[in-house]
Amino acid sequence: MDTSRWGLPVERVERNPRAAPLPPGSWPMTVPAVAQLVEEGLDLGPATVLVGENGAGKSTVLEGIAWACGLDSRGGSANTRAMVTQDDPDPVGRVLRVRRGHGAGRWGFFLRAETMHQVFDTVGGSRDDPDDFHAMSHGEAFNALLGTQRYLGPGFYCFDEPESALSFTSQLALVAQLADLAATGTAQVLVATHSPLLAALPGARVLLVDDDGLTDVPWDSLPLVAHWRAFMDDPRRYLRHL
Repeated sequence: MDTSRWGLPVERVERNPRAAPLPPGSWPMTVPAVAQLVEEGLDLGPATVLVGENGAGKSTVLEGIAWACGLDSRGGSANTRAMVTQDDPDPVGRVLRVRRGHGAGRWGFFLRAETMHQVFDTVGGSRDDPDDFHAMSHGEAFNALLGTQRYLGPGFYCFDEPESALSFTSQLALVAQLADLAATGTAQVLVATHSPLLAALPGARVLLVDDDGLTDVPWDSLPLVAHWRAFMDDPRRYLRHL
């Protein structure tokens, strides 16, 4: 099948003019990255990586985009969201809308480290996913889920800090897998991470999430990378301050 003329699953996320606005002085509009996303929108390419400190808004941005795309903001797919009747509208996602590329499909999957096992309760043991994920280690289950062909086709894939389940070698394997997905032209990845390894995803747009909002920053200029380089060069420079 010729997919060369298909657009990306999510070409742009922007404010939905039909949605009731979020109060500007209340959370989550007090988070600079969220305010920028809602007010200015965000163009997404084949691969986008969000990097920033805890509390900067990475997960809030990621969850909002996932919900606007029809995914369960707690993790899972559009099918998972449909199964969970108590899925309340995400505060960010409900004010956003998605612009999809021509001919792009609507399949997607959102994987969050802290809710992985809840997702396993939904998808594990089904005809498509016969494995008992709970019988595996955290990392093994993560790799088994991504190794299922069901989750490797055209679609929009969101990952919130997936490195928490993975060793260095498994992170390398995930980078290769995500790079292959993005290279197809019909799959798209959005990752929030604290890992300099995942932030080095080839061809990805890297956005620093901080008090200035969302800023394009080259990988080798990220504070995250600078700190890890300095720590690996001399751990004592950091550990002596503990």
